[in-house]
Amino acid sequence: MNGFLIHITYKTINQIAITFKFKRILKSNNMANKTLIIAEAGVNHNGDMDIACRLIDAATDARADIVKFQTFSAEGLVTKDAQKAAYQKATTITDESQFSMLKALELTNEQHVFLKEYCDKRGIEFFSTAFNLEGLDYLMSLGFNKTKIPSGEITNLPYLRKVGSFGKQVILSTGMSNLEEIAAAITVLERAGTSRQLVTVLHCNTEYPTPFQDVNLLAMHSIKRNLGVKVGYSDHTNGIEVAIAAVALGAEVIEKHITLDRNMPGPDHLASIEPHELTQMISAIRNIEAALGNDIKKPSASELKNRHIVRRSIVASRNISMGEIFDEKNITLKRPGTGISPMQWDEVLGCIASRNFSIDEQIEL
Repeated sequence: MNGFLIHITYKTINQIAITFKFKRILKSNNMANKTLIIAEAGVNHNGDMDIACRLIDAATDARADIVKFQTFSAEGLVTKDAQKAAYQKATTITDESQFSMLKALELTNEQHVFLKEYCDKRGIEFFSTAFNLEGLDYLMSLGFNKTKIPSGEITNLPYLRKVGSFGKQVILSTGMSNLEEIAAAITVLERAGTSRQLVTVLHCNTEYPTPFQDVNLLAMHSIKRNLGVKVGYSDHTNGIEVAIAAVALGAEVIEKHITLDRNMPGPDHLASIEPHELTQMISAIRNIEAALGNDIKKPSASELKNRHIVRRSIVASRNISMGEIFDEKNITLKRPGTGISPMQWDEVLGCIASRNFSIDEQIEL
């Protein structure tokens, strides 16, 4: 055994560690611990409460767990002349500043209360991401039991300290971040009063939409292995398949932007999915959860009835008289598998027939 270990490379050790970690992921990721699915309405309400309610309806009808909005004031978030991201320029008024764009997408306190009450009526959890300290306090006043940290605030020390001081569950998005920055943010949360066990780190990429070659889903394994936290995935790709794959790889939280129509004006609609796609994604995720099972390989209850039908038994390949010796000329293997198993072939060869056997009759010793 020692000699074998000497020849294992660092890469091999890493692969083995990932394999065993993945097995543990599969074992724990079952219907008792189902994936938390967040339908990210974000700013796709376009400042219109009717659209916001229809987004809540879509999330509820698709059976999402949470519908999430965004809580911010343009004045406290960006300078008046801040430029928009390239993807925002492509989907909004070209010469509009980021400030003007965001100003039109703010939600008032009264609108937050209205949306929360509407969510309560529809039976879905209302959630929001705050982008400043005041917003964090306001959301806590609404009775939130968790906080969502957006990717852009992962280096915002005062913000992280504020979140950590709540001592509640934290969902931390990590777009544009490396492992060291994520670790530093978690350390701040811990020192402020939030246990690492309460933190779920969402791997994500903040390009809207994210090119498939830039997704790097396996980074979830690195985050989980190195930082000892629960992991999830915030998806900005086109379509639904990457989010589904993330669940198969161990994501415990999935966040996905939703819109009523990808052709609507606004910065995030183009990289969002429509209601029917959300329904398909959630249905597929629930199927994947059921399919993951555990790491024990054994026949399932549903397939046991097929075992004797598709397996073989040792049978006579021609009529055999009592006293004949069983050999490869007078016995063969055929379905059903209700007789002597082919795995006993060597034991049967050379034995003497205790009675007459007709062709295709199962051999008995």
